[in-house]
Amino acid sequence: MGKKKKKIKKSLGRRFAELVVLNRRLTAGERIGNRMGYMGSAFIMMSPYLLPYDNLGAYTYLIGAVLSIPQVFLAKQWNLVVINLNLLIGYGLYLYR
Repeated sequence: MGKKKKKIKKSLGRRFAELVVLNRRLTAGERIGNRMGYMGSAFIMMSPYLLPYDNLGAYTYLIGAVLSIPQVFLAKQWNLVVINLNLLIGYGLYLYR
């Protein structure tokens, strides 16, 4: 009648990985940060193609950097935070002049 579940043997590496990895839900701030980060990455990816059009690409670089900072800040990826701040300063000066 009922099917019996097959017992799957787990390797030693698999069992160790399950012990090390914490299974948890994302907080609301992390979820918003992830969504903003994806949108910021999309702006940064399309920006080089928009630079010739009256510097529209510089504005999209700035928007992309601002949207990407919360995601990398929450993930504590400090090198990417510095890169985004550098992008903000560089294109901000570019548009200012």
